[in-house]
Amino acid sequence: MAAYGTKEAFVQYATDHGYVFPEGAADAQIAAAMLRGSLVIDRYEPKFSGARTSGYDQARAWPRTGAVTYYSEKIPSDAIPAPIVNASYEAAFLELVTPGSLSPVVTTNSIAKREKVGELEVEFAVSSSSSSADVVAAATPVVTVIEGLLWQFMRMCIPGILAV
Repeated sequence: MAAYGTKEAFVQYATDHGYVFPEGAADAQIAAAMLRGSLVIDRYEPKFSGARTSGYDQARAWPRTGAVTYYSEKIPSDAIPAPIVNASYEAAFLELVTPGSLSPVVTTNSIAKREKVGELEVEFAVSSSSSSADVVAAATPVVTVIEGLLWQFMRMCIPGILAV
């Protein structure tokens, strides 16, 4: 499974944006971070317009057939827009610096509300929701730079009136 973009373009993007790779980052670590960064972007797929160009067997969410921007500009069915690739680079850099940080593992029944070690006691804010979806949503980081790059490819949300 290929990541969005190339290693060379990722390194150039990071350099252009003033990001410094961790000391001794190996090619294999960079490639793995790029794959994890691409998976982070693919989690937004339900919000993207269109459908995978090559169907369900396609490895990545892009390219897409019938995709349009927020402003109804058509995106060619063989294109992966630059902001999609750049968002994957942003995610890949975060994953390179702290592997797994964008995909936390959450177990709803083991969340500590209060911990005490010796004289030190800490109470954590916890959601009143017991829904696993809510717990996962609360634990998943929101990276505003990634959101800012992706918003224009998401489906327009049109409020409606439900009449029964």
